Amino acid sequence: MERGYGILGLFLFVILMSAGCLSTIFPSPPGGTLTPTPTPAPVPTTSSPSSTIPVSQMALQPSDLPSDYILKDRSDITYPEMDQISLNLGWRAGYKVTYYRFNEQQYDMTEVSQVIEIFTPINMNTVFNIHEDAITGQATGIDQIYELPCPNMGDHTYAYRKTETQGPLSSVTYGILFTKKDVYEELTMSGTTTDFEALKSLAQTAAGKIQ
Repeated sequence: MERGYGILGLFLFVILMSAGCLSTIFPSPPGGTLTPTPTPAPVPTTSSPSSTIPVSQMALQPSDLPSDYILKDRSDITYPEMDQISLNLGWRAGYKVTYYRFNEQQYDMTEVSQVIEIFTPINMNTVFNIHEDAITGQATGIDQIYELPCPNMGDHTYAYRKTETQGPLSSVTYGILFTKKDVYEELTMSGTTTDFEALKSLAQTAAGKIQ
């Protein structure tokens, strides 16, 4: 009789195995059949605090300006030209370019200039503050400096209008200073016909050349 119960029990065990019921009665240990989710590898950043192209390639090209502007001068800035303060701040390279527009019939003579300088990245805050202070310090009873609203061109941006009232005629100069990475730039427009919106557009083009 006991042998009959043993055979019956073995028969029931085989049935339960084939029906998968034992997986419910005796579940697999936690994590036994789970596939671990791989942890995404960190994506390395390629951002660099320093520019990666020659300073001359950051300069505005004739095609960047309206067609009535003519190239007047462009050249590297040399080490002996720099003041001691700039050298102490890690000045490494510089470039300058000047364009002008001349229309004798309309008595129009307008000049656009760009100065580009590269410094040690850690000193860029100081570089910008020194140049901004130099501009605002030009305000006198004759020359007035007014800060203008301007989109950010990089890490720091300052825009201004300088009005000179000496003599019977007054003249206006617009300027935009900005830093991006290890690059300091200053763009100015002066003359008989000036346009701050055009200068902002040129500054945005210049900032886009910094890589």
